[in-house]
Amino acid sequence: MKLEECLKQHRAYVIAEMSANHGGSLERALEIVEAAAGAGADCVKTQTYTADTITMDSDTEPFRIHGGLWDGYVLHDLYKEAYTPWEWMEPIREKCAACGVDFLSTPFDGTSVDLLEKMQVEAYKIASMELVDIPLIRRIAETGRPIILSTGMGTEEEIAEALAAARAEGCPEIILLKCCTVYPSVSSDLNLRTIPDMRERFGVPVGLSDHSMGATAAIAAAALGAAVIEKHFCLSRKIRTADCEFSMEPAEFAEMVKGIHDCEKALGSVFYGPTPDEAGEFTNRRSLFVVKNVAEGETFTPENVRSIRPYNGLKPKYYDQVIGRQATQAIRAGTPLTFGLVSGMTAED
Repeated sequence: MKLEECLKQHRAYVIAEMSANHGGSLERALEIVEAAAGAGADCVKTQTYTADTITMDSDTEPFRIHGGLWDGYVLHDLYKEAYTPWEWMEPIREKCAACGVDFLSTPFDGTSVDLLEKMQVEAYKIASMELVDIPLIRRIAETGRPIILSTGMGTEEEIAEALAAARAEGCPEIILLKCCTVYPSVSSDLNLRTIPDMRERFGVPVGLSDHSMGATAAIAAAALGAAVIEKHFCLSRKIRTADCEFSMEPAEFAEMVKGIHDCEKALGSVFYGPTPDEAGEFTNRRSLFVVKNVAEGETFTPENVRSIRPYNGLKPKYYDQVIGRQATQAIRAGTPLTFGLVSGMTAED
């Protein structure tokens, strides 16, 4: 699984979230997998639920959505429109394998866990809204598979409770994702500095589930050491689906992936001194040169010795020690100073 490799290499594991962007078409779902793989995703993720497993069929006030992208919807109707048929999961996973990307899914109840277990998935994703569903977290943790857990709206206490529940059931590996559950999210709500704080506070790898527009937040998260970056993915926002408004198209996703990994390369490691590529630039450093002809025994002064480019002579730190001493031989202008040309000076000085 690529997740383990990425964690070892300190390289962000990039998830393309399909969600509802298949628009009810298996053919499009498979095209999404292929396009996501081509855009550099490490994994394609689905959501495993039905309208009846995630909510109930009711149009009473608590089940009505007010505001946002899905204003006016009843929850059951929204999920009925957006869900991925369970019989598609195996073809989608097979397509992922053929394209060289991992398959991941988010279960929302015990029956969806059962389905994914029959498929022998390698890991699970838990959505932000289910952070507080401790019985579900326990059920998923019982499988013994790694868990990627989104923490949108989660307090420190709620995150700690979820982690404790998963660990108590023997979950071998947990990754937390910082998340803002507004669709789309605005930059001021992301609070990405929480990523390193979460990593230190909870002692697990931390990444970002990003619902903002563009690649800025994902690249910033990479700069903060995000272990996982999840982004909604679609073939085109012109194909109207429940999630298209805050999803990335293939070219945008590819540019984001490049930005993430370029950022990681730029972070590098703690390093002082010249890199191999910088070695040739030493000649452009400053050093001490004789800038006027000097006779043997003549005193070095600011008029005949200067610190200039290139780097062939003594380091400029020796300037004060050179001034006032005598030349051991006649020296032509343009000659780099060495210890042997300055009377009474050695490398130990």
